[in-house]
Amino acid sequence: MKWVLIAVGTLVLLIALMWIIGALLPKEHVATRSARYRQPPEVVWAALVTLEDMPRWRKELKSVERRPDVDGKPSWVENSSQGAMPIVVIEWDPPRRMVGKIDDPKLPFGGTWTYEVVPVEGGAILRITERGEVYPALFRFLSRFVFGHTSTIETYLKSLGAKFGEPVTPQR
Repeated sequence: MKWVLIAVGTLVLLIALMWIIGALLPKEHVATRSARYRQPPEVVWAALVTLEDMPRWRKELKSVERRPDVDGKPSWVENSSQGAMPIVVIEWDPPRRMVGKIDDPKLPFGGTWTYEVVPVEGGAILRITERGEVYPALFRFLSRFVFGHTSTIETYLKSLGAKFGEPVTPQR
């Protein structure tokens, strides 16, 4: 019984420490990664905006549902095992730049993703910048120290590379 109490007490202290550290971290963060593809910028752009194809190359997605445009810009819901995440585009400059915003204030996180497609010799570079916010302190700790602010961006860039049959290494 003594060891059980020690184990439970240690777990409670660990969670409390993670919560305290998380509470001290800023809610906002900025993370950027990029990858180079041997595809023309128009092909990279088409992959970013062809919603019905996303679940084929983004394995974490179960489906993507198109919503009505907002101010003439695309809007959709990404469905994954984590739940539904509505996205609304707030900046649209095809085929160069798109800024998508999470459109659900009830989620424990929010923010924007800026996609920039830059033409280069022999292909294109896709740069993604996340300007995120993580609200619950414990989740803020996990996001920073366990998952990392760049993990979702890196997964996205690698998945896009796999779609094109190209291994990519995301860069800072």
